[in-house]
Amino acid sequence: MDETKAAVNHTEMKIKSAEFVVSNSKVEQCPNSALPEYAFIGRSNVGKSSLINMLTDRKSLAKTSATPGKTQLINHFLINKNWHLVDLPGYGYAQVSKSTKKVFQKFITAYFEKRTQMVCAFVLIDSRHAPQKIDMEFMQWLGEHNVPFCIIFTKADKLKPKVLEKNIHNYQAEMLEIWTQMPEFFITSASTGTGKDEVLDYIEAINQQLRENA
Repeated sequence: MDETKAAVNHTEMKIKSAEFVVSNSKVEQCPNSALPEYAFIGRSNVGKSSLINMLTDRKSLAKTSATPGKTQLINHFLINKNWHLVDLPGYGYAQVSKSTKKVFQKFITAYFEKRTQMVCAFVLIDSRHAPQKIDMEFMQWLGEHNVPFCIIFTKADKLKPKVLEKNIHNYQAEMLEIWTQMPEFFITSASTGTGKDEVLDYIEAINQQLRENA
């Protein structure tokens, strides 16, 4: 990813258009498109919908809810007419049945295994908490299945800078017990806009590389 990181320094993205395309629970019904896809996924109540709305400058592109686990389908959004943002159901729902949870898990797994257009997954982690077993296991699954991913630490505004720094350091230390190197990561806040440019520029850098290699 070093080449991508270097490209980010010279690449900026501005969101000019963001439109809903389709929601479904079957990978086979995802858009028949060769456009690159970037999937956003995380535990229930990690702030995914708020982050997506912040990144796209839309107040309600992704539906936010006081009820964790509201996203229960694969949601495709077309951004700038040239890439898809995919809002995936979370994992670790507190308020859904075990049978429903299994259905979600099945099509999340199918999405990552079958959707070749998916070029990077963004795994959202609540920066306020210590590393959670379910997050670590999910990222391990991605690694074992060769799914490229980055980490987005959310809700950075909820912590004082030194506490945030300590939490990120602790997370890095635990990741490095399993991984040879820390995945690319971003620190964000949907409330203040922190990390917005970094995430979007990272996506644009990958898109630029894909265009050059086409």
